[in-house]
Amino acid sequence: MSLLEVKDVNQYYGGSHILRNVSLTAELGQVTVVLGRNGVGKTTLLKSLMGLVPIKSGAITFDGKAIDKATPYERARAGIGFVPQGREIFGRLTVQENLQMGLAYKSGGTPIPAELFELFPVLKQMLGRRGGDLSGGQQQQLAIARALAAGPKLLVLDEPTEGIQPNIIKDIGKVIRMLADRGNMAIVLVEQYYDFAEELADQYVVMERGEVIASGPGSEMQAKNIRQLVAI
Repeated sequence: MSLLEVKDVNQYYGGSHILRNVSLTAELGQVTVVLGRNGVGKTTLLKSLMGLVPIKSGAITFDGKAIDKATPYERARAGIGFVPQGREIFGRLTVQENLQMGLAYKSGGTPIPAELFELFPVLKQMLGRRGGDLSGGQQQQLAIARALAAGPKLLVLDEPTEGIQPNIIKDIGKVIRMLADRGNMAIVLVEQYYDFAEELADQYVVMERGEVIASGPGSEMQAKNIRQLVAI
């Protein structure tokens, strides 16, 4: 059984039909990548997953339970970690305080998992620095670490490579692959950068105008020339 199941989800903004019968699944131990040009509904899909926008119809099931009526807070508590586009870290808070925000709904005094500093060693050296003083790549690592702090079963990432230098993109890719390979987490990755997506994809979903127009195993992306479908 899939950890996450999105079935026939429809979503409207005003009079516009933004998501049209979108379905996808995410399995433990796998990276599901969602590809598509700008404005096809990828971010709206993630906001629907997180409960930030209500869906009009369809169903979202997580870990065997329907969550389409759950609040964002309840979804986070159930084990969904979210790294939004643009990172949204707290610029005035220190790195340590940002990481503690990721533990906000755990019982008081829950320590920051040491493992986060193994995944992102740079954060350990910067615990006392303000989030706003970090480079874009460091902020992205902090945003991912914050989402991982509470030990989610599902990690949802919205364009983690956007505006980031290539060496840090590589590091982030390694961390995503390692987390998936452990087998106790599912990852949904919305990505514009095709090569990064193809390298990580166990499953892929391509969206166009709010609909899923192609999906399948990541190993078939080259043969099916998926790059052409998402070329700008």
